[in-house]
Amino acid sequence: MSDPQSLPGDGPVPVPAHEPPYYAVVFTSVRTAEEEGYAETAERMEELVEKVPGYLGMDHARSAGGLSITVGYFQDATALEAWRSDLEHRRAQQRGRAQWYDRYTLHVAKVERSHSYERPATG
Repeated sequence: MSDPQSLPGDGPVPVPAHEPPYYAVVFTSVRTAEEEGYAETAERMEELVEKVPGYLGMDHARSAGGLSITVGYFQDATALEAWRSDLEHRRAQQRGRAQWYDRYTLHVAKVERSHSYERPATG
């Protein structure tokens, strides 16, 4: 998956808080050394998920040690199910298990509280 959203001249920008309830899908993974097709597939998955009605955004981080965490946000269970059952997404999941991931964990959580903070611009 790509890096978090960013604005020109700024660093990464987290997905803003949304009005609860909504869902967060936390995908934590450790990759294999295999790279073939991964970047293209990740880019395609981002294109697809952005078209899901009720998709709210995604945050992504990767540690120097190789642990990757992606959190996708969805307005409701209908949006989440649309993404989970997308056939191209399911094929990418199968390829991921066969080729790109040593291990992963998936958590789905209902967000009941959410807020954001942004430091005011100075100057």
